[in-house]
Amino acid sequence: MADHPFAGRTVQVVRDLSYDEQWYLYTKTKEFKEALLRGQNLEQFRIQDPNLGVYLLFMEDSTRTKESFRNAAKFHGTKVNDFDARSSSFQKKENLTDTVKMLLGYSDRNIFVVRSKTEGVCRWLEGAMADYAAKIKMPQPSFINGGDGRHEHPTQEFLDEFSFLEQVSWNRSKIHLALVGDLFHGRTVHSKVEGLGIFGEVIVDLVAPNEIAMPPHYVVSMKEKGFEVRIFESIEEYLSQPKHLIAKTWYFTRLQIERMGDKLQDKASQFRKAVTFQKDFIPRVHENTKFFHPLPRHSETPTIPMFLDSTSLNGWDEQSRNGYFTRIILMGMVAGALGQDFEGHSRLDEQYDDPYVVTVPIVSKGKKEYKIGIRPVQEGIVIDHIGRGMDPEVIWEHITTVRRLLKFNLVSSHGVYHSESDKAFKGIISLPASEPIPPVDLQTLAAAAPGSTFNVIRDGKVKEKYRLAMPPRVTNLEGLRCKNEDCISNPNLHEPSYPDFLRTNNNLFVCRFCETPHSFNEIWDRNLSR
Repeated sequence: MADHPFAGRTVQVVRDLSYDEQWYLYTKTKEFKEALLRGQNLEQFRIQDPNLGVYLLFMEDSTRTKESFRNAAKFHGTKVNDFDARSSSFQKKENLTDTVKMLLGYSDRNIFVVRSKTEGVCRWLEGAMADYAAKIKMPQPSFINGGDGRHEHPTQEFLDEFSFLEQVSWNRSKIHLALVGDLFHGRTVHSKVEGLGIFGEVIVDLVAPNEIAMPPHYVVSMKEKGFEVRIFESIEEYLSQPKHLIAKTWYFTRLQIERMGDKLQDKASQFRKAVTFQKDFIPRVHENTKFFHPLPRHSETPTIPMFLDSTSLNGWDEQSRNGYFTRIILMGMVAGALGQDFEGHSRLDEQYDDPYVVTVPIVSKGKKEYKIGIRPVQEGIVIDHIGRGMDPEVIWEHITTVRRLLKFNLVSSHGVYHSESDKAFKGIISLPASEPIPPVDLQTLAAAAPGSTFNVIRDGKVKEKYRLAMPPRVTNLEGLRCKNEDCISNPNLHEPSYPDFLRTNNNLFVCRFCETPHSFNEIWDRNLSR
């Protein structure tokens, strides 16, 4: 199935499927649902491979996601393996990577559905198991993210978007959506950043108290995609607008008290009041409004109270059924049973070949007086323009980080000075009699001090000069560390993983596993600067 558009694919995040591929998933699910409701033959949708193993690796409690995947796998006629983490080798501190390697050999082909508090698990396993599968001459397994920490829940997003499409009669031109509830901890709303892109015009109203508001980097991402984003602190405030400004599609999430610290838990009742729909709000919403919720609701304090179940606002019951349908189709796609008729643009593979070391012409300006503390270098290396334009305190931190990362424990000098041209502050490290820096250290320097210049001095003159930019990818370097303590790359989790960062369009580094954004000085272990 090497030429199949979906076989062996991993779905860690929503954008692992392009918009055309997402649209294929939705239209194929529509076709399946209609055939099912009409009582038609469904064999064309089945995998029917008893040698395909479907492993449900749920290391966090789940009802709706786990059971819908279990029943989807049974529909397809595959082997279903329910992996109970509470009675597994994880209780003996055995690592996930080795466990999956072991399970991989028990079936001819494999799909793993993984839920974990650890973020980025499926992306890590995708790479690690691809290499292992090739080594033992087995097909590459697929990994489907069933929810990872506060990060993403892509299959929930697929069923949500399918439900939204049904509400708007499959008109993709525009959607106006209100997201209500715990937008900080709720991974289902984070996935909306990518999922809503199937619509032409998107208006998103974020309704949550400041303490549990949507994380800023998701808001920035929405705006970068052209979404109109409006922010409100409560339903009461939201409904105080003129009616024509209020969305007809509402998406609620529960308050995730278990993920909150003590200070936020003390405000739980205040938060509930802000994001719980009240009976006297009903006249203030549009007549054809639908409410959605990933379910199940909290039994005692639901954000959508039970009195709304029998009203026309109830869109969540049908939404819940759609999880079964969309997961059947997604499973069929990654197994290679569905998708041969796909037409459109596929997801583009990540590219990391942008040059980040650029040769700079050497311009002789005549001999100038050296700055105080920096002696002339006859033979060696000078790293200039470190942290140019930043505050001296920050530049000193960069200098310390560079010296420790590259182990510049030798006779040398360094300092923070004014630029001669515009008096901006910059850092300099002078390394007399230093040997050339190997390429891997040059990559480290470019990641730790982008914008700096690297000068090779011979006979008191600059013989080579390079400008360093942020590398497109930084991985497997000593000293790297994702600042997200729940990331799969965290060394405290004792998996054989490693930090891996990708450069963004706005000059940040994003963890390839958990997608936490970092500035260039945040990707290093904090202990380096101590």
